[in-house]
Amino acid sequence: MDDHLDAAIRALAWNSATPGSVLLRLLKLDHRDVRRTITWRSGMPPEVVDAILADPDPRIRMDFADSATADAAQRARLIDDPSPKVLLALAFGPTPYRLPVEPLPDWAYERLLKHPDERISCGTVESHLVPTRLLAGLADHPHRVLRAAACRAWEELPHATRESLLRDDDLKVRQAAALRVCREDADRTAWLVESLGDSWSASKVLRTGLLSRELAERMVAEPNPSSVAANPSLPPDLVRQLAVHPDPRVRLAVSARPELTEAERAAVDYTVEPEARLDPLDWVWDAREDVEVLRRCATSAHIWLRRSAAVCPALPPDMVELLAQDEDFAVRLLLGEFHPEPPPELLLDLYLHGTHRAVAMLIAKPRFPSEGMAARFLDSPDHQRLALRDPALTPEDVDRLSREGPRGSAAMDPRLPQARIRELLADPETVGAVAGNPALPVEDMHRLLDAAGVPA
Repeated sequence: MDDHLDAAIRALAWNSATPGSVLLRLLKLDHRDVRRTITWRSGMPPEVVDAILADPDPRIRMDFADSATADAAQRARLIDDPSPKVLLALAFGPTPYRLPVEPLPDWAYERLLKHPDERISCGTVESHLVPTRLLAGLADHPHRVLRAAACRAWEELPHATRESLLRDDDLKVRQAAALRVCREDADRTAWLVESLGDSWSASKVLRTGLLSRELAERMVAEPNPSSVAANPSLPPDLVRQLAVHPDPRVRLAVSARPELTEAERAAVDYTVEPEARLDPLDWVWDAREDVEVLRRCATSAHIWLRRSAAVCPALPPDMVELLAQDEDFAVRLLLGEFHPEPPPELLLDLYLHGTHRAVAMLIAKPRFPSEGMAARFLDSPDHQRLALRDPALTPEDVDRLSREGPRGSAAMDPRLPQARIRELLADPETVGAVAGNPALPVEDMHRLLDAAGVPA
């Protein structure tokens, strides 16, 4: 199969209009990427799902188990699969980048949690998709990993069960339980700091756990006390001491503390570089539904506070408009990425002028502008692809773009006249793009499969 035909076959696998008859033929092809792509489709015909579940190659069943777009109830049909690798993929579940995933039905997780193979039951609790209501029932499970997972359902556990987990014979279980109470328990904070060593969890404990005076003084004396500098229970005199610490990371952490006034923040010698990667502040995220806290952060002179506010969905509309004009690029980008209703013009501006790789993903946002794009960009050599988003774009304009503009994108537009689709289908340079056009006739899809030697 030559490269052009291979590109066409790949496009058929993801074409949203490819019918079940074509997909079933594609599944017969010895083409790993094509077969995997089919498992990533949403709304697959039942006969295609049946074929995937019955396929002798466990890799395609694993791909289906790990599909973020396939129907969860259909994925759950793999629960009796004979391959442990398939069940492990089902247990861990999909982890797409910043996309929601539909969890499996409760009954499927219950079966996985009771599976006799410990790799599968323990792998299931590693998934963030498992509802906490199911984890709560694992508090007395014989396996320590499952008991530790029950701590994620802490608020749903009875007092006696919590106490039992805090006194568990296993160190990891005790640590998991102590992490749930260390914000109010100085003794357990101190114990966690000692027992967790240099792990990421220890850093989080130092940022959030209740500190005794003794532990606070000891941590402040460490060479890099940046984690403890953010701790809300750090005594004021130690905060003042760290505000002039020689390490700029420490001073930055102090400057972003919640109790400081704007004047007190400004008095700290801190710097936020434009390219600095800063996670949202714990105290801002904890208050992400508190509009007053979000207003205070959005109007702060401190970039870290504004960036933290930008990722909070409850940010009120007037603050959204304010941050959409922020001088800091990262504030605007985070707002565009995370807020459920970012201003359309913000998304467009970021896409047109941003250099960060994340801006390319903004075009998939529901609020990315479509109307009026033809008038603005049809004759713009660098951005004609945006004109294709406009529902008012005429078939004649799409035809024109398929000849002189972004030919590949125009070739996939269903408004393209059928005569032009056939022309592009005969051109080796564009067959790979036009095969992804939802308006491509089914008979032409089958002709491409015939040319590739795919069995009927």
